[in-house]
Amino acid sequence: MLEQLTTRLQEWAARVSGRGTLSATEIEAALAHIRVTLLEADVHQTVVAEALERIRARAVETRLDQALSAGDRMTTLVGQELGRLMGERQHPLRLSPKPPTVIMLVGLQGSGKTTTAGKLARLLKQQGRRLLLVAADPRRPAAVEQLQTIGRQLLVDVAGDPAATDVVAICRQAIERATARATEIVIIDTAGRLQIDEALMAEARAIKQAVAPQEIWLVVDAMMGQEAVAVTQAFAASLGLTGVVMTKLDGDARGGALLSIRAVTGLPVTYIGTGEKADALELFHPDRMASRILGRGDLQSLMERVAALDAGRGIDPAAAKSLQRGEITLEDFRGQLAQMGKLGSMSELLAMVPGGGKLAGAIPDGAAERQVKRASAIIDSMTPQERHRPEVLNGGRRQRIAKGSGTTVQEINQLMRQFQDAQRMMKQMGGRMGGLRRLMGR
Repeated sequence: MLEQLTTRLQEWAARVSGRGTLSATEIEAALAHIRVTLLEADVHQTVVAEALERIRARAVETRLDQALSAGDRMTTLVGQELGRLMGERQHPLRLSPKPPTVIMLVGLQGSGKTTTAGKLARLLKQQGRRLLLVAADPRRPAAVEQLQTIGRQLLVDVAGDPAATDVVAICRQAIERATARATEIVIIDTAGRLQIDEALMAEARAIKQAVAPQEIWLVVDAMMGQEAVAVTQAFAASLGLTGVVMTKLDGDARGGALLSIRAVTGLPVTYIGTGEKADALELFHPDRMASRILGRGDLQSLMERVAALDAGRGIDPAAAKSLQRGEITLEDFRGQLAQMGKLGSMSELLAMVPGGGKLAGAIPDGAAERQVKRASAIIDSMTPQERHRPEVLNGGRRQRIAKGSGTTVQEINQLMRQFQDAQRMMKQMGGRMGGLRRLMGR
């Protein structure tokens, strides 16, 4: 995410990190670098100017603080300011005291409203919520069918009729249906346009008046840059928004919209879309994003992903006992590879590890994921005996496995070396695995 912005700021942070002192001239040079970086990222000029003034003032105030080096203090100040620009704290969904809670998604056509509705429904369903999706865009071809398909995949109820034209009636009936069925949350996917017009706004206002939503979130494309800020202002003035969902942050977004929207409009970014997959939507934490941008990682989010994965699938008791004894089989190894894949792409995971940003940039897109798939294919092509007793893998067996998995004997040899390294590590750790899991609260 935000590759250009993060690269430039991480390069600067690496240069000043550990510096015992920074002269007034060096501070001004650092601020000049940050100014150019933010402007190149398409951050609003006024936002940049005000941010630099706050950093400059605090840099002078904190010179007497010797807990950190001058360079590290400066980097910390920049990180705090980035977090402040983006809202300082996350804004969770406000639940209605009298269900259902109604979330109304609005935005321009192509911003990703329907996809976001599905991702949000998936996320809330994982939290145990009872949901209803509402297709309130009968004019866009196949819009209702698209949401119905998403609903079937998620096993979530969908209200909508491709033949209907009265969107206000559709929404009213959906709320009545949700109330009768004790549904907790209703997500309304409204119509979009290629550009803002009065007909779009009037329809959205009519829906708002009819169903009184608790949340009205604008879904906006991060790659629009400052245009995203202008669109947010227009929707806020006409409709009254409560938040923004920013999509396509995994694309070629420069970061200007994300860093400017809160400062310019006062509206919080509630969720961010980080990819095309159904699980690529996450609650937005400004402080964590600032840490990622500066290359300091986001271990808290990484641990939350691990905890959510364990909660969702559980730990196989036999495998857990084997790991605690310091043992690992090829089947255990395959399972761990599959778990890593579910956590996200390798580049995304590395970006959450302090200092891992540069490593993430050095890995070609999909390279690590392709290696994991090849390793899984190799293990799947083995017999149960070979997976439990890999010492029987002679040359003939390896040739058969290579043919069956579409790989080479050299790749099998490489996998076996990696597996043997993992075995040695597990034997060294032995029974400490149980203590480690307790320490992590899992």
